[in-house]
Amino acid sequence: MTEDAYISIRNVDKYFGKFQAVDDVTIDIGQGEFFSLLGSSGCGKTTLLRMLAGFENPTHGEIYIDGQPMSDVPPHHRPVNMVFQNYAIFPHLNVRDNIAYGLRKHKLPKAKRYEMVDEMLDLIKLPDYGDRRANELSGGQRQRIALARALILRPKVLLLDEPLGALDKQLREQMQLELRQLQRTVGITFVFVTHDQEEALTLSDRIAVMSEGRVLQLDTPSGLYERPHSRQVASFIGTMNFFEASVKGVQGEKVDISVRGLGDIAARTTGQSLAEGEKVQVAVRPEKFVLTADQPGTPSSSVPGIVETSAYLGERSHFFIRLEGLDQTVAVSAQNSAGTQAFGDGSKPVWLSWTEDSLVLLPPE
Repeated sequence: MTEDAYISIRNVDKYFGKFQAVDDVTIDIGQGEFFSLLGSSGCGKTTLLRMLAGFENPTHGEIYIDGQPMSDVPPHHRPVNMVFQNYAIFPHLNVRDNIAYGLRKHKLPKAKRYEMVDEMLDLIKLPDYGDRRANELSGGQRQRIALARALILRPKVLLLDEPLGALDKQLREQMQLELRQLQRTVGITFVFVTHDQEEALTLSDRIAVMSEGRVLQLDTPSGLYERPHSRQVASFIGTMNFFEASVKGVQGEKVDISVRGLGDIAARTTGQSLAEGEKVQVAVRPEKFVLTADQPGTPSSSVPGIVETSAYLGERSHFFIRLEGLDQTVAVSAQNSAGTQAFGDGSKPVWLSWTEDSLVLLPPE
């Protein structure tokens, strides 16, 4: 456990019978951090969250919160609270009593409870909603009420199990910004579970990408996007083009590689130890390619191709380029401008170019 870890998950396994849902996970989370567990269904992220909450116990390993082991601490005594996807708003109570529900066991005077509720209503920007019933609330308002009910108990850690999953796209994007601002205002540690890559990138200080119960990579949003460690992470976070390649020579951090579809080119290593003749994969994000009608001034970093199909998406267009010697098309994303649509007819060649820093070298699958 590192000195600055507020939550420390150490070598945690979780079995359900013979099925291993979580496999030797070790994660340290800092105080006040917005930390996300990201992965597809069945990857183990929700099981890990439930172990933090105390609803499940690790088969092996230990979880610490603020330096204290949690194995023998029941859920209602842990310094955490949880927000679920369905919000669990009580229909027979108004907004004020929903938010104050968890305060009942503290036997506070009614005036004090309502003072705390009013502070929460101001925090979630619903100051005049105290007397409304649950059936008078929108989905976004219900989500805010659920957050206020969890935060009013002043937990050290707030656990969020896909709380925005039931909202439509526009409202979800609005609530992402509000949730991030709320976390910064209250300053407590958030542990957030989601399968939505864009949501995790938008909200998080750091993200653990999970698959089959294991953490594939733990990094900042930009680190995951720009410097994935494996094809599995690279393809899960956004869109990525992959090319087969082999190493021709290495000089310090620079490496000469032969790439199917792109030719003999130069790239930079990111700490890998590579040898001549070694097989690698080259990964390039669609927006890292530059599409031009004429050959750019650096022929060594460009190849000709044909636009096979395109998709107009408002401010951007996606193009799928056919390159000689390559079976799959190459995805290119470009900001729409006056000449962008001229690439869409496929009647004449276009040029695909890139920089050395655009390429990510990955181990072969």
